[in-house]
Amino acid sequence: MVLIPARMSEAEEQRWVEVMLDKLQAQERKRMLGDAELAVRAGQLADQFLGGRARPSSVRWVTNQNTRWGSCTPAEGSIRLSHRLQGMPEYVVDYVLVHELAHLLVPGHGPRFWKLLEAYPKTERARGYLEGVVATESLPYIPGQPDKG
Repeated sequence: MVLIPARMSEAEEQRWVEVMLDKLQAQERKRMLGDAELAVRAGQLADQFLGGRARPSSVRWVTNQNTRWGSCTPAEGSIRLSHRLQGMPEYVVDYVLVHELAHLLVPGHGPRFWKLLEAYPKTERARGYLEGVVATESLPYIPGQPDKG
């Protein structure tokens, strides 16, 4: 949804929307990391928030995760992030990386796991962002309203 002052003409509104979409697309291009950069970022986050104890063997984007933001296989040390995260704020992608890195150390979502995530200062903010995305995705389409995509 885009909120625009009522005083704008239709032409001004259209121009403003185009300018903002261009800016958003430019920001997304800057934020999208390739698999190699994603692996480097995971290493930096492991050092910063997990004392360097979590060392994944691979970190990559995948397109087959539509109900999860990320997953890992601790026995292999592999981490996979859903392509749906691409273009989201950096702190959200970082949170999902830290979350999956923590699973390399602690399976499940028990107290020890959440204690590890306390080290990442934007955990609650990122979780709220992701919850908002999920809530928005589940809203019904209303004819005459802008679509979600």
